[in-house]
Amino acid sequence: MAIVSRITLAWLCLCLALLATCAAAQGSGQARSRIDSLRVVAPAGRDSAASSRGAPLRLIQTIALPGVEGRIDHLAIDLERGRLFIAALGCNTLEVLDLRTGPRIATIRGLSEPQGVAFAPDLDRLFVSNGGAGTCVVVDSMLHVVQTVKIGEDADNVRYDPAAKRIYVGFGEGALGVIDAASGTRLGDIRLSGHPESFQLERHGTRIFVNVPSAGHIAVVDRTKG
Repeated sequence: MAIVSRITLAWLCLCLALLATCAAAQGSGQARSRIDSLRVVAPAGRDSAASSRGAPLRLIQTIALPGVEGRIDHLAIDLERGRLFIAALGCNTLEVLDLRTGPRIATIRGLSEPQGVAFAPDLDRLFVSNGGAGTCVVVDSMLHVVQTVKIGEDADNVRYDPAAKRIYVGFGEGALGVIDAASGTRLGDIRLSGHPESFQLERHGTRIFVNVPSAGHIAVVDRTKG
């Protein structure tokens, strides 16, 4: 199996494992939970086609995360380098793991409730929302914060549109902030009827599908028109 396919599968499975871990910790009533390690699993088959045949999962890697406590939020992946970015909201850090060699390779500190994470491979930049500060920080290829863009309170999910080179950040009482990914310039907002939770960009179109729980609906907006 190609390394990209293996990492993609491992990343998807890791997302599910993290969600289950966080849900279990919250369900047990623990105010703060310590996450000592991440377990990475992948289909047991010899090639990527095995996953479509329902091959069982096998443990391929355990990555220690000493000192990481509290809630973990969103993840993003750099497929070319095999790096996984984890928003450690409870620690106010971004943790960077090397999925090829195993260890944590960096911790970006000084964040404020990091939540959403999106990697732009064509720009080699990472975008991280800060719910506490109401900002989106831009991280370069050397893992340095090079820019901070003001968004608004409770900056949350982040998505990247590679065709338009736009970053979208859900925030506040109901909006998606739009950023030019190349320059970091704030371009404007797409207004919604409530705070956006998860949202997805249409791959072969211009629509955004936004979960707006407080309004009880999925909003569909055209990102070329707002």
